[in-house]
This record gives sequence, C-alpha cells and structure tokens, in this order.
Amino acid sequence: MKTEYKIFAGVAVFLFGAAAVYGFYTYGEVGNLEWIGFIALILSGLLCSMCGGFFWFVARRIDLRPEDREDGEIAEGAGEVGFFSPGSYWPFGLALSASTAGLGLVFWQWWLVALGLIMVIFAACGLLFEYYSGTRHPAEH
Repeated sequence: MKTEYKIFAGVAVFLFGAAAVYGFYTYGEVGNLEWIGFIALILSGLLCSMCGGFFWFVARRIDLRPEDREDGEIAEGAGEVGFFSPGSYWPFGLALSASTAGLGLVFWQWWLVALGLIMVIFAACGLLFEYYSGTRHPAEH
C-alpha cells in the first residue's frame, strides 16, 4: 500500500499547487478569483488526500506486499486474488441506478436524483448481501 499512498499524496500536492497557481492567475487577469475552478481543484486535492490517508493508514497495519519491496519478485504476487461472483446481475443494476441519478443531475430533475439514489442504495445492498440471502445462500446443516 506504500505505492498507492505515495501516488495519491503526490497527486494531492500537485492539485493544491495547481489551485494556488490557478487562483493567482485568475485573480491577476480578471481582478477577482474564479471560484468554480479554484474550489474544484481544492476539493480534488482533498479527495486525493483522503484516499492517500486511507492507504497510508492501511499500509502501517499490513505486511509489505511484493510490489512495496525493492527485492519483490513478480512470482510472489501470483495466486488467488479474491472471490468474484461469476453470474451476478447486481453490478448492472448498480450501474443503471447510478446512471439514473446522473441523468437526474444533468437535467436538474431532483425527483430523478432521489429515485436514482434510492435505487443505488438497494442495488448496493443487493450486491453486498448477494451471498447471504436468497438462492445463493449456503445451506445450513
């Protein structure tokens, strides 16, 4: 996780620097600060800082992975990565509901945003609890 937090921290530093330069130049050209771009750069920097902080927090608590070590070999990273559901329809439902919420934002239809967000909550819960309920739930003996 060391690699990830270094990347996110570097991007955050760049975005904060870009926000400072952007604010300086827009104030010098127009005479007042162009707020939308300035705030967008600062919020993007804060988001990268949050992700970098999370990865830094996790990196302190886990052992070094092969990609974090200088002497790490590619073969050390081989093996099972995790479990991925082979036949789940929930990712499609999640994408459809996020698209519905996005369309509501584009057209300023707040009822559509609310409907899309409710759909996102249900689809995320369905994806999360897919193997804890229904036909895929393992039988208890």
